[in-house]
Amino acid sequence: MAGSPTARRRRLSIELKKLRESRRMTCAQVGAALDWSGSKVNRMETGTGRVQPSDVEALCRFYDVDDELLEFLKSLARQAKTKGWWQAHDSGVPAWFSIYVGLEQDASTFRQYQNEFVPGLMQTPRYAAELHRATNQMTDEDINRAVRVRMERQERLRSPSAPDSWFVVHESALRSVIGDQAVMREQLEKVLEMAELPNVTLQVLTFDAGPYPATGTFSMLGFPDPEDPDIVYRDGITDAVYLEGADEVRAYGRAFDNLRAAAASPHRSIQVITTLLKDYAK
Repeated sequence: MAGSPTARRRRLSIELKKLRESRRMTCAQVGAALDWSGSKVNRMETGTGRVQPSDVEALCRFYDVDDELLEFLKSLARQAKTKGWWQAHDSGVPAWFSIYVGLEQDASTFRQYQNEFVPGLMQTPRYAAELHRATNQMTDEDINRAVRVRMERQERLRSPSAPDSWFVVHESALRSVIGDQAVMREQLEKVLEMAELPNVTLQVLTFDAGPYPATGTFSMLGFPDPEDPDIVYRDGITDAVYLEGADEVRAYGRAFDNLRAAAASPHRSIQVITTLLKDYAK
């Protein structure tokens, strides 16, 4: 079973939707049969509303599922109500980003293309703080909280259950000076350190790479349970987009493969970063 409350909530939603569709019923039809609104059933299936174990039991009884599945789904509902460690940081983690952090905690594979900044899972505290400060929308306290969350997220890459992680970073993200020379020198040293982890592969998309897929930054999360489909994540200033459709995920998967093919090899990428590091040491 997935470990974070977010992943449990997502798995519950997936299972409830599968049960309804296997009965060839609409949300409105199920709602009417249980004296609920169709929108309530829809919220339960999309994870946009809190699901009570009693509601899960009512649905399962209606769908006539066996007791083992009933208890499993009720357990998911109970555990989905708990809070993740990152939620203790309040305003340091916006609600729309909290969902992503929860899913990230359970991912078994992680793919990211970054064309603006050093990937968050490789950032130093000073680099991360400079990025948050640049928004002019966060207090110093909120910045400190956000940075602590980012640093704690990084520990997942060092854990025994670390996901297989692959980063493609555009050279411009490594050359853009965030803070000052000292911050960048420290940051590039951190990137080289993270690239040495056995579960991490890093490639740099250099300026001379030639044509490559025209796309902005995105992340792809894969999960150990085949019942949990992959997710593509893209964020903005105030919100985020989660793509789960098979065609959408497949399209981004192809884009990432093309980016990997265009980028420098992992060995050559380390050489590129080492050369850049010398420039910041001047």
